[in-house]
Amino acid sequence: MSAPSATAVFYHMIHAGLEETVAMILTRALGQGWQVMLRAPESGFLEHLDRQLWLGREEGFLPHGLAGGPHDALQPVLLGTGAIGNGARGLMLLGGAGASEAEMAGLERVWVLFDGADAAAVSRAREAWVMFTGWGLGAQYWSDAEGPWAKKSEKAARG
Repeated sequence: MSAPSATAVFYHMIHAGLEETVAMILTRALGQGWQVMLRAPESGFLEHLDRQLWLGREEGFLPHGLAGGPHDALQPVLLGTGAIGNGARGLMLLGGAGASEAEMAGLERVWVLFDGADAAAVSRAREAWVMFTGWGLGAQYWSDAEGPWAKKSEKAARG
């Protein structure tokens, strides 16, 4: 198998909230013309996030839908627990959700967002870093520990 071409970008959230960070990343991804799959391990969490995205500012509206609807393939942002169902070029992983090496082949970016105050989340993010870089993905680690988001580490893609 050839090395995947996606870059994994890890966001270690200390000060920023999850919804704020998700909105920042999705706004940039949609601005690039990408469709995004947002994956979490629990549908209840995704339903909450769906409501939060609908309540956002009108000028910053992020078009999205929950997986399982009749138009999944057309959704710019698809929120789900399973397979990528919208031809996404970006995959956002929340709450310890995982991804397979095979999925990386068609992606430009994988984002891993994790709560810096949650030791288990930090541990899962470290495991994901080792796994993704082991697959040959380039990886970046960003933190907002000192205020604004800053890149703290980077590993080049292999292959």
